[in-house]
Amino acid sequence: MEKTVALSDKESFDINQLNDILKSAMPNATPIIAITRFAGGYSNLTYQLSTTDQIFVMRMAPPGANIKSAHDMEREYKVLSLLKPFFNKIPQPILYSTNLAITGFPFYIMEQLDGIILRAYNAPKLAITPAQFEHCAKQLVETLAQLHAIDIETTHLIQLGKPEGYVIRQVEGWIKRYYAAETDSIESMNQVTEWLKNNHPKEQSATLLHNDFKYDNIVFNNDLTEVNGVLDWEMATVGDPLMDLGAMLAYWFEQDEEPIFKQYNCTWLSGNLSRADLIEYYTSITKRDLTDINYYYVFGLFKNAVIAQQIYHRYKQGFSNDERFGALLPLIQLLGGKALKASSQ
Repeated sequence: MEKTVALSDKESFDINQLNDILKSAMPNATPIIAITRFAGGYSNLTYQLSTTDQIFVMRMAPPGANIKSAHDMEREYKVLSLLKPFFNKIPQPILYSTNLAITGFPFYIMEQLDGIILRAYNAPKLAITPAQFEHCAKQLVETLAQLHAIDIETTHLIQLGKPEGYVIRQVEGWIKRYYAAETDSIESMNQVTEWLKNNHPKEQSATLLHNDFKYDNIVFNNDLTEVNGVLDWEMATVGDPLMDLGAMLAYWFEQDEEPIFKQYNCTWLSGNLSRADLIEYYTSITKRDLTDINYYYVFGLFKNAVIAQQIYHRYKQGFSNDERFGALLPLIQLLGGKALKASSQ
C-alpha cells in the first residue's frame, strides 16, 4: 500500500466541482469523501481520491513548474488514451480538466491500480527473496521489451513525437535545461556535456519510449510474480529504444556503489540482476545491437543529474520548502562524477 499524507494548507481543492466533473465522466461514480497526497516523488503531484466505494488517482504539475514536456497533463492523458487499447498494463484514463477553479492547475484523473511498488523505503521490509528479486528484475526487462515491440505506426503512437534525430535533440535539449537551471559550477557536468556532444551513437529504429522506466513506476501483483501496471507516462514519446534502457540502467545502482543511492532505489538488494545482466537479458529478448549502450547509460546519469538540478533550482527560487529538495546538490555532483567516469570506459 502506497503511503499518503494529508493535504497542506496550500493544497486547496473544490471537492464539489471535483465531484461534478467526475460524475459527468462516470455517471455511476459515488462522491469523493477524502483527498490525500501520495508521499514521496520529485515531479508531478499525485493524489488519492477516495469515494464511498472506489479509489481514483489525480495527477497535476507542481507549483513553479515551467518544463512543459515534463509537466503537461494533457499530453500525459493523451499518452494513456492512445496506449490503453494496445497495452493493458496501464491505468484507465478517466478525464482531463483545465478548470483552474478546481485545483489551481490542469489535472487528470485515472483509475488506481492495485499491487506493490518496490521502493527504497518499503522493499527492504518486505522479506523479498533473492529468487523473487531476480524474477522481478527480469519482469521489468520483459515489460520494457514489450513496450518497445509495439508498432508505433499502426497504433498511431507515432504522433507522440518525431523519432528522426531524437537522440541528438534530447542531448542538446537536456544540456540546455541543465545550464538554464544551473546554480553551482560542476566541472564533471561540464565535461560530460562535451563528451555527449562529440560521441553520438548510431540510432536504433524508433519505438515507444516510457522515458522513466524503473521500479518506482512499476506496479507488481501482490505475490510479485507479474507486472500489473506501468505508471508515470509524463515523458513518454517515440524514439531510440536504447534511451529507455540507458535511463533504466542509470537508476540501477548495485550493492558496492555509493551508499547515498540506496536512499533512492532498491536495485542493490540481493537477487537483482547487475547492469551487465540487464543488458544481456534485454539483448536476448530484442536481438538489438547494444554496442553503444554505454553512451545511453552516460546520458541517463546526466539526465538524472539535470532533473535533480531543476528540482534544486526550483527550491532555490523559493517554490518549495521541502528539505529533500534543498539537499540535492551533493547528489547532482555525485551523478556528474559517475557519468564522467562511465564516459571513459
